[in-house]
Amino acid sequence: MAKETATYISQLVATNPVASDSVSVGDDHLRMLKTVLKTQFSGLSGTTAISSSEAELNILDGVTATATELNYLDLTTLGTSADSKALTQASGVVTIAGDVKITGTTPLLTIGDAGAEDTTILFDGNAKDFYIALDDSADKLVVGEGSTVGTNSILTITDDTVTLGDGAAVDTSIVFDGNAKDFYVALDDSADKLLIGEGSTVGTNPILTLTDDTVTVGDGAAVDTYLNFDGNAVDYRIGLDDGTDKLEIGAGVAHGTTAAIAIDSAADMLLGGYINFQDEQAIRPEIKDYAETINALGDTGGGTDAIDVSAGNVVTATVSTGTQTFTFTNPSATGKACSFTLHLTNGGSQTVNWPGAVDWAGGSAPSLTSSGLDVITFTTIDAGTTWLGFLAGADVK
Repeated sequence: MAKETATYISQLVATNPVASDSVSVGDDHLRMLKTVLKTQFSGLSGTTAISSSEAELNILDGVTATATELNYLDLTTLGTSADSKALTQASGVVTIAGDVKITGTTPLLTIGDAGAEDTTILFDGNAKDFYIALDDSADKLVVGEGSTVGTNSILTITDDTVTLGDGAAVDTSIVFDGNAKDFYVALDDSADKLLIGEGSTVGTNPILTLTDDTVTVGDGAAVDTYLNFDGNAVDYRIGLDDGTDKLEIGAGVAHGTTAAIAIDSAADMLLGGYINFQDEQAIRPEIKDYAETINALGDTGGGTDAIDVSAGNVVTATVSTGTQTFTFTNPSATGKACSFTLHLTNGGSQTVNWPGAVDWAGGSAPSLTSSGLDVITFTTIDAGTTWLGFLAGADVK
């Protein structure tokens, strides 16, 4: 009797049973074969027939993937039947007929394998194509029009430089598409000028133009042009008041208000305030129709009063009661001449004491008018160490 003991197909002996075995041995073989099949294919517990051909089953020959990994091949399990057809491959080209999302904590999309070749993202448009690409031979990132890397480049990034345009004889622009107004920064190639303007058409309504070593504000239109400084507490401006054809520098942002300096086409300058020279020189001025500030002391009423030269070089005072003493303060520094004129009323009505630093013409202080006006001039060139005093006019009427 030839009957093996087997649990799996690999344990079956192909030559059993032999011809000399009895019929009952054949029955034992049939029961053993059923046991082997049910044990070997224990996962086939349903009633659905397996329709895969031997060729289809042989595809799995040598596959070491897990069930989870194999499930990724069945895209139907990952979405709808339409999703299962979204990814196709033919002739080395992968086509995705749908949206692509890359998610995760630090998602990364890498294009290229560090080989010496260009890599491109191409936008296949109806009328025009555009691309974003690495021009590997030039080591540049390029955004351009068309489908060939390096042709008609619009924007190029290399090292620390961003370049607009490709050297062709065309205008290049950055347009800011606003809700109410558009603005642009552009190269007007025909004029070789860099423009900042209002609108979207290069060359129309330029606000600022750069060419060679010149910066131009405005476009010749009959409008005011400004350079405004927006301060925290106070604003200032430099601008052309086109209505008066004057250049103004002043406080505020509107022409005609608080103009500190206005310059006309004849280069004449109008001041809206004073100039503080801070003891610096005004060289070769021609003075016309000038005035001097009066330092009015009023009725001194006796006692000591300081004549502050920095408060005005023409001083007025009246002597009325008691002895009057004058001191002189804040003269110019040594090496600079400093003078002031004193209009003194009723100086002779009381005793007047002068600083000891005053040297008088003739060696003594002048006699003053008791009821009237005397004009006295003082000058120094050594910061008040010595004052020279002169009676310019006595009892002036």
